[in-house]
Amino acid sequence: MEKLTFGWEEWVALPDLGLPAIKAKVDTGARTSALHAHDIEVFGPASKPKVRFNVHPISGREDISITCSAPIIDRREVTSSNGESEQRFVIATTLEVGGQSWPIDVTLTNRAGMTSRMLLGRQALTEHINISATERRLQPDLNYDVYHTASLRTAAPQRALRIAVLSREDNYSTRRIVEVGEERGHTVEVIDTTRCYMAINQLAPEVHYDGKRLPRYDAVIPRIGASITPYGTAVIRQFETIGTYCVNGSAGITASRDKLHAHQVLASKKIGMPTTAFAASPKDTSNLMALVGTAPLIVKLLESTQGKGVVLAETKKAAESVIDAFRGLRANFLVQDFVKEAAGEDIRCLVVAGKVVASMKRTGADGDFRSNLHRGGSAKIVRISKEERDTAVRAARAFGLGIAGVDLLRSESGPKVLEVNSSPGFEGIEKATGKDIVGKVYDEIEARVKPQPARRRKAG
Repeated sequence: MEKLTFGWEEWVALPDLGLPAIKAKVDTGARTSALHAHDIEVFGPASKPKVRFNVHPISGREDISITCSAPIIDRREVTSSNGESEQRFVIATTLEVGGQSWPIDVTLTNRAGMTSRMLLGRQALTEHINISATERRLQPDLNYDVYHTASLRTAAPQRALRIAVLSREDNYSTRRIVEVGEERGHTVEVIDTTRCYMAINQLAPEVHYDGKRLPRYDAVIPRIGASITPYGTAVIRQFETIGTYCVNGSAGITASRDKLHAHQVLASKKIGMPTTAFAASPKDTSNLMALVGTAPLIVKLLESTQGKGVVLAETKKAAESVIDAFRGLRANFLVQDFVKEAAGEDIRCLVVAGKVVASMKRTGADGDFRSNLHRGGSAKIVRISKEERDTAVRAARAFGLGIAGVDLLRSESGPKVLEVNSSPGFEGIEKATGKDIVGKVYDEIEARVKPQPARRRKAG
């Protein structure tokens, strides 16, 4: 390597950590280098622990924060210049200065009281470096402007993420989310939504679980069952308040789970759907049916899932009987036009990050107009039209969902959205299409958690 001369302060970059510019104090009296870090939390398996931490690379700019993660290579007791000792995690990373780079060990500590965000110790100063202790910044200057530009995101490294899956079920979808995430080097923790509890305050809103505050996650993947929607969405809201990226937001899940609310959202965005009507009073039964059209009609409980609580009434008399029965149970329901030409088939489009990543045609079991796979239906891959693709994307966007299963009927007047599912199952569609759908979900998470360029401050 070509010889370099360092002054007592130099601009350096730590590309493996996504820190393109940081000022470091050169200290030959210290053995190990140190980096200013806060919110330091250990994660991952005990055999290969990692550490997640935040760095404010610019002194005095707490609003600029870069989240980093790295494997832990050691834990060391370090005594600072004022004689105080502390246990610190040690990580290995790459130091880049003046067009050259080499590996160094760094300890993590809170240097909030120090002007230098980094200290370069003897171990980092290899044989090709001379020190001129009376001078500073002898190597090329870098610039903090990089934290305000899009290049911050493009240069950000792929790092190990800590991800929470909110789920109470050990099913195919949850297992695949864990398996694919771990294959990519992430740590994926499954959390029982109903065992979360919340500390709600303005300074530090927190989510607790089993007697401890939950750590900081890079992303949350909600897989919330319909029976716990109100509590599950309250937990997601808490993560949103903390600033954690949630693949599906609380508002979109709440709206999609309530059939009436969901149809109102679709109607407001002018998205095609079967004609639908809803009424609270039994006096309005005949008017309600007249709004939808002639029998056969579909009568649906507002809280129905997987085809349960969905009844096909083939005659006007049958429709009146079903409506009376639902009213007798004090159940909320809606009445919908039956799209005959769909012939017991629908199309499930899986939308991830605003794109249809897979689609399948589901056909109901013999004699069943419902095509749910949970009810014995079958599925096969299907090519969809541009209109169907656009409808599915618009429906997912209407609810602000990062992952959505959009169910369409093929009608004579174009695609009609039956339902938008905020916790779609992956088993049926992955097996029917042979696609790695969960991998696409992780592509989106990895892109979304990259650092955002900070706003520039206006000159006073």
